[in-house]
Amino acid sequence: MTQSATIASATWRDYKELTKPNVVALMILTSVIGMCMAVPGIVPWQPLILGNLGIALCAGAAATVNHLVDQRVDQRMSRTRNRPVAQGRVGTLQAAAFALVLGAAGMDILLIWINALTAWLTLASLVGYAFIYTLFLMRATPQNIVIGGLAGAAPPLLGWTAVTGEIHGHALLLVLIIFAWTPPHFWALAIHRKDEYALVEIPMLPVTHGVRFTQLHILLYTIIMFLITLMPFVTRMSNWLYLAGAVVLGLRFLYWAIEIMREKNPHAPILTFKYSITYLMLLFLVMLVDHYLLPLPSSVYGQ
Repeated sequence: MTQSATIASATWRDYKELTKPNVVALMILTSVIGMCMAVPGIVPWQPLILGNLGIALCAGAAATVNHLVDQRVDQRMSRTRNRPVAQGRVGTLQAAAFALVLGAAGMDILLIWINALTAWLTLASLVGYAFIYTLFLMRATPQNIVIGGLAGAAPPLLGWTAVTGEIHGHALLLVLIIFAWTPPHFWALAIHRKDEYALVEIPMLPVTHGVRFTQLHILLYTIIMFLITLMPFVTRMSNWLYLAGAVVLGLRFLYWAIEIMREKNPHAPILTFKYSITYLMLLFLVMLVDHYLLPLPSSVYGQ
């Protein structure tokens, strides 16, 4: 396919797909909740609108770089073979330029209208996912998703700093929740797609250490995650409504982790993966509802 044909065949939907909008939407949800948790009242409009816009643009840029770097891998996996760069609907130069424009626009918005701390933390997250994880870690170690998961866990911290201009222990706790959630979330998918990862020589844990080993680690990380999700209540960041929600949602996650271990349901890994997305959304939404329905003293926010 010629370059001109590639450009002609690309649509706005292809460029939208490059940004992984569903992933970015989940990231922005956690960013918004990070903003809300940082203050006892309403979040000011500037960080709420412009802060999340800048973070979303940078996340979209990182996702586009991921499409670029993984295009040959994507062509060989059924889950990804129809992606725009893998299919040639968007050319390499066009995708690179698109990523550059998105990243530059996002950084400009954060530097000009938000604050430098949020901008540089966002840039670090972008570099961590798009380059350190995608270019190196994903192909270097079966612990790729554990180490690289920190970049994807940053949005609530970015939201918090966009509002306050400072890093707080509660913001880091939100990061820790997503950091602990990432391995069981992604390893469930890795079990479901084990043969495809083996085909493209990506050292995911089920490929290098076997399914049984991965099942055990999903269960262990789920237990760790469950315990960490109780910490907002323990540290008085959240109240009893959040605690109830975290327990109910966490026990359901544990159920699916045990189902994977039992190997009675062949669909358990992909069902666990799907539930894990719903789980994270609901956990943060319950935290948000708890924050406004059962407000804690202003001293909790350092005010």
